[in-house]
Amino acid sequence: MMSLKTQINFKLNGQPVTVTVPVTMNTLTMLRDELDLTGTKYACGEGECGACTIRLDGKTINSCLMYAVDCDGREVVTIEGLKSGETLHPLQQAFVDHGAIQCGFCIPGMIMQADYLVENNPDLDRARIRRGLEGNICRCTGYTKVLDAITSVVESRE
Repeated sequence: MMSLKTQINFKLNGQPVTVTVPVTMNTLTMLRDELDLTGTKYACGEGECGACTIRLDGKTINSCLMYAVDCDGREVVTIEGLKSGETLHPLQQAFVDHGAIQCGFCIPGMIMQADYLVENNPDLDRARIRRGLEGNICRCTGYTKVLDAITSVVESRE
């Protein structure tokens, strides 16, 4: 059976991208398999765990739930797009500094969600951070170090 493909153009981590993808491919698969950006993780494939969280036009989404063709004309940011050159993004560095990385599988999605929370909530406290991360599941921990890392970034901006 032949798969119908289409060419899409969008901005990825600040750079214009053109890629031809099957119309049934999801964004997660495109990022990982077509564009070799493996920081975004596949876990549940059903939008329940948050491991595949990316930013689309400034908002966070589960990339496993969106067709790649729907990226056409839009702006996508992945975990790879947060750092500046060789310098980690403040949230990435905070996760390292606070030992919040753990096995690392869910962390890219958590950092992407945390980035959205920090940028869009001027009165962010631990309770709001916890609530904002409810869609991101980690099997390694009780989230304490993750909350410590994000809280340190929030406090450093005050």
